[in-house]
Amino acid sequence: MGIHSSKSAKRRFAAAALVAALGASVLAGCSGKNENAAGSSASSQAKSDGNFHQEGLPIVDKPVTLNVLTIRWGNMGDSFAKNQWLQELEKNSNVKINWQVVSSNDWNDQKSVMLASGKLPDVIIGDLAFSDSDIVNNLSLFRPLDDYIDKDMPNLKAAIEESPELKKISTFPDGKMYSLPARLPSRPVTQNQPVINKAWLDKLGLKAPANTDELYQVLKAFKEKDPNGNGKQDEIPTSNSGDIEMLLLSPFGITDLRGNHMLVNDGKPEYFPTSDQYKKAIEWAHQLYADGLIDPESFTQDGTMLTAKRQNPDAPLIGFTYQWTPDAVFGPWSSQYEAIPTIAGPDGKRYQEGDPNGLSYRRNEMLITASCNYPDVAARWADQFYTGEASIQNFWGAIGTAIQKDAGGAYTLMDPPEGTSADAWYWDNSLRDFGPKYVSPDFEKSIKLDPTTGDGLKLEIDKLGKDYVTTPFPNVMYTSEEYQELPTLTTDIDSYIASTRAQWVTKGGVDEGWDAYVKKLNDMGLEKLVKIYNDAYTRYMDIK
Repeated sequence: MGIHSSKSAKRRFAAAALVAALGASVLAGCSGKNENAAGSSASSQAKSDGNFHQEGLPIVDKPVTLNVLTIRWGNMGDSFAKNQWLQELEKNSNVKINWQVVSSNDWNDQKSVMLASGKLPDVIIGDLAFSDSDIVNNLSLFRPLDDYIDKDMPNLKAAIEESPELKKISTFPDGKMYSLPARLPSRPVTQNQPVINKAWLDKLGLKAPANTDELYQVLKAFKEKDPNGNGKQDEIPTSNSGDIEMLLLSPFGITDLRGNHMLVNDGKPEYFPTSDQYKKAIEWAHQLYADGLIDPESFTQDGTMLTAKRQNPDAPLIGFTYQWTPDAVFGPWSSQYEAIPTIAGPDGKRYQEGDPNGLSYRRNEMLITASCNYPDVAARWADQFYTGEASIQNFWGAIGTAIQKDAGGAYTLMDPPEGTSADAWYWDNSLRDFGPKYVSPDFEKSIKLDPTTGDGLKLEIDKLGKDYVTTPFPNVMYTSEEYQELPTLTTDIDSYIASTRAQWVTKGGVDEGWDAYVKKLNDMGLEKLVKIYNDAYTRYMDIK
């Protein structure tokens, strides 16, 4: 959840000064360098002089250039722009793209300058660029897209009819869509799955735990019976950084996909840190801690220290965790780990973090700015991305480069070059997670993935927990006023919840301290915070 704080006049002045200093940076040549630019009426003029076509390709007869900004992780660069589908689209549409690629390492400072100046490129690609709050608090810089979707974007319009979630997640509090959504291909329903050291289980003659009682017994055996075989009692049943592994609480119905302490029970939003199930989960976690089954450094170590334990060169040290895939974090010991079915709680039920709609839906994947002189052209260009074939080529790479299409219409991912990881190869070849896309559930049936690695492996693991996925709090949006209040409330409340949880897990006392804890949360403004969440939930559910 992006949090926006109001800018002081001093900050705005400093930011404005920086704009001039950036020179030929990402801010340079926004709308002003469009070919044939003729002010804000350029798009309508393009229509009146016959240059713009409402349907088919080319989009324009006389070439138009759009300045398109996208943010890439680290030092990924602009290799994605060589994607053959993007190259062909530029050729066939007559819409030339001037890609402006910024590293995520440099973006925060540049973003502040850009928003303060009000000078933006024509189009922004990818949700890494601007958060919900960035957009909500600067609406005048972005064009409402509803009318463009209606008249210029038949592919997206059809996608919204098939998958209404696209509109729900992209509708801002004023009822308009300022950004374009995506539905990524072949995404799972589940988030992280329980992962256990299978070699340790086999050595001790144990089966994978199916419920919390069995998990306790397995973790106890891991601690006491030297399953790594080095003659030391150095095994760590489970470990995390900065807190306990919160998914350890999921067997008690505690799932928090959005990271805001909200879940949905029987169709109603609920703030779980004051719930009975949270209290019971903390009592169970304290038992694990008291018996030495949770790493005592969980609350104090950082990610580097945790990684060192997970990839300890002499022997595997950690027995149980939750991960996207079992091979994600254990380095040389990856082959010893396997994903297991969701752990059942004391009530006999299984609760899996995830989203029944799938982890496919994204918003803010494309914005057309108020600076853009050719919004209809930009909208028609974006609509080309909303077909199944276009989307998979912008997620994995072009057909013939990263994807093989057979005579029967099936799509298979090709092997990456020797010495290159598949994921890194896809990022090099495509926009990957970023940008407008729509892959329908029906189209997904024609995609063939290797079940032993990458996205295909995750879909296999997904089968272990997808039947138990809880209904998450939806991906709501907040008003500008709510974004002003949220950081004040959540900073203190979240910190108090985390510190109290650490105390109760390590020292106990949840029963004795519960009433005072709830009272303090209420004194800190919990009622106001929950009202913000509930109001946003109601607005979201009312979107049709």
